[in-house]
Amino acid sequence: MTGVRWAAPWRSVLLVTLIAAGVWFAGFLCFVSVTETPPPPDLPPADGIVVLTGGADRIADGLRLLAAGKGRELLVSGVASKLDLAEMAHRAGLDPAQLGGHVTLGRAALTTRGNAAEAALWARQNGFHSLILVTATYHMPRARAEFARAMPDVTFYAAAVVPPAMRGPWRWTTLRLLAVEYSKFLIVASGLSALLPGNDWGHD
Repeated sequence: MTGVRWAAPWRSVLLVTLIAAGVWFAGFLCFVSVTETPPPPDLPPADGIVVLTGGADRIADGLRLLAAGKGRELLVSGVASKLDLAEMAHRAGLDPAQLGGHVTLGRAALTTRGNAAEAALWARQNGFHSLILVTATYHMPRARAEFARAMPDVTFYAAAVVPPAMRGPWRWTTLRLLAVEYSKFLIVASGLSALLPGNDWGHD
């Protein structure tokens, strides 16, 4: 009888675990499909542009959007201390003078939540109500969740950058990257990231 009494709870635990795993996997498939969605061919103009560092292509794309008149000002959030605008513009094939002094280099943020806080302050100081958000495709869902929480009255347009890991045939490392990012997104979407001060998940 003792074995029977123990079997029922373990079956319940196993069933709940399998259901949770199934729900996680179904959500993960949806997450992957979102990260594969190409960016819109023509973004609408916005008040400002925010680039989250973590890949050279993100900064270059953000600078090109600014040069194309898609925003009046650009914030690069999470910039390394040794990186300056002249070098970033050169990598993007642009003349720094062409940017007209409309680029702010934010060096304080260490996390995506920090990016959102830094951008929220910058947006309030400039009176912005719409922003183009530039980051990697797999990072965009989590970034938008953090930014929407920090700036609920601001409209966001996604300018997703396809990173090198997702351009060719996918490898195990790409799937692992997406799985980790999806798990982080779930924590942010549930609001739990605010309860973890000092977490350093990085920008990518």
